[in-house]
Amino acid sequence: MTKPIKVVVVDDHEMVRKGLLMYLSTEPLIEIVGEASSGKQAVDIVRKEMPDVVLMDLLMENGNGIDATKAIMEFHSTCKIIIITSYYDDEQVFPAIEAGAFSYMLKTSNGEEILDAIFKAQQGEPKIEPKVASKMMNRFRREERKLHDDLTEREIEVLRCIGNGLTNQEIADKLFISIKTVKTHVSNILLKLEVADRTQAAIYANRNNII
Repeated sequence: MTKPIKVVVVDDHEMVRKGLLMYLSTEPLIEIVGEASSGKQAVDIVRKEMPDVVLMDLLMENGNGIDATKAIMEFHSTCKIIIITSYYDDEQVFPAIEAGAFSYMLKTSNGEEILDAIFKAQQGEPKIEPKVASKMMNRFRREERKLHDDLTEREIEVLRCIGNGLTNQEIADKLFISIKTVKTHVSNILLKLEVADRTQAAIYANRNNII
């Protein structure tokens, strides 16, 4: 016989919480082991019941969902936390995922979608609301960009010279520009590459095949 999935429901809106509890209680493969109306209560209940899945609201009084998620992950890392919220702005999505949330759903989701998220979580498969998934992909694409993608063509030329060990005067002579202009380019390069000095810039150039 399949073992029921132990679930805790966390939401500070009683009608939302009771609605979820009522819907999930009709599913024989779900065992409700607790409910909470705050992040602090959620941590206490999870510590006591050690559920498989937690349905977690984000914005609550007396401990928000992000802090609760982070705390739960510290002592029950196998717990699958499914965020269910009305918010999908960057300030909520990424901190929640970074805190350890496994799935991210919106309160516009219907009961079947949330139930599906629970079953998928138990199988190790996250479920991400499409609007949230789009944000995550956009951020991933931004992070995939190299720092030197923001350099101008001239700055790339100067960086290549730095990587080859040229001095400012030698760069100025090679590119037919003034020393002052070289220094400006070098400052911009260090800033954009987030490095402290020319040596680090040269190392960056070599590692990224800019030479």
